[in-house]
Amino acid sequence: MVTTALTPDALARVSTIGPYFALATGHCPDTEGFRPLTDLYADRGALEECVRAVSGRLGTDQPRVAASTLHLGTASRLWSIALACATLTGRVPDLAPDRLWWRLPASGPLDLWLPDLREVDQEPLPALLRTVVVQNLGPWADAVRHVAGVSPHTLRGNAASALLGAHRVLLARAPDPFLPVVPLVRALLDRPPLAGTGTYRATPPGPLAFRRRSCCLYYRVPGAGTCGDCVLNPKEKTS
Repeated sequence: MVTTALTPDALARVSTIGPYFALATGHCPDTEGFRPLTDLYADRGALEECVRAVSGRLGTDQPRVAASTLHLGTASRLWSIALACATLTGRVPDLAPDRLWWRLPASGPLDLWLPDLREVDQEPLPALLRTVVVQNLGPWADAVRHVAGVSPHTLRGNAASALLGAHRVLLARAPDPFLPVVPLVRALLDRPPLAGTGTYRATPPGPLAFRRRSCCLYYRVPGAGTCGDCVLNPKEKTS
């Protein structure tokens, strides 16, 4: 496969797609509060602090709801960056959690910073499985489950839902990719740990329609409803 280079300029273009695609690379003028992502996975106190902050933002006193929301948002950040790089350049950045830094901003998803930009030396599909699923989503789910008791079924559904959300944004805002988005997403959904998290169908030329087999619990936030792919929605509203 002939690919284009994964450069800081390419990451800057990815970052313009939307807030979940933003990734600072190289020298960062404002490093206050950044910590390696391994701290979020391994430091129970750091994760509990994040969950409390998200609980306050959501106005909920249910840690499980806040933790699931934080998990889903972080999975969305990882999938958005990696999937955009894969489809727009044919290359995937190494997002190993000891190399990727995070901080919780006053609002919005986690800020992410990759001081040293490197590529995963694999084709896009195995590279995505390695750097997103194995290196990040596995330990991230374990951490959230141990701290807040969110079920593995819900967390796997969150990971799939985050991937589907990223591919919808890419199709809408980056219509001429280097690699087609939908076949790559289908291949990811057909492999563990995402296999069985929901059902999907093609809607050419649009995004995949997806209905997950679990609920992210966001409907329990005061004033919130269900997400478009929620198992609680009537079947005819699958999206």
